[in-house]
Amino acid sequence: MEGEWVDNVVGLHNVKNAYAMLRTPDGEANIELIQFYSPTGQKDIQRPLANTPGIRHIAFVVEDIEAVVAQVKKQGAEIVGRIQNYEDTYKLCYIRGPEGIILELAEPVK
Repeated sequence: MEGEWVDNVVGLHNVKNAYAMLRTPDGEANIELIQFYSPTGQKDIQRPLANTPGIRHIAFVVEDIEAVVAQVKKQGAEIVGRIQNYEDTYKLCYIRGPEGIILELAEPVK
């Protein structure tokens, strides 16, 4: 994946990455694995970016992404990039919680 939309979701520039989606047979849970080709990750960052090697974020499906973002910002979270529409299937954004963990929010577009 690459392009302005993914740059806006993860808060980085010139992103190029590949991903694989693993989903349970009932469709109730999935795991997304992402490999960033660019930009490359940096070591010794206290607040790691989305492309830093290792487990850096957890994704949650939400019903109203704008409301969830507003609510978690009141509790100390910060939005990493911007809310983006991915191919009219999901609205996506990354937020960083107070502990520095990146959470991806995904709202299915109806």
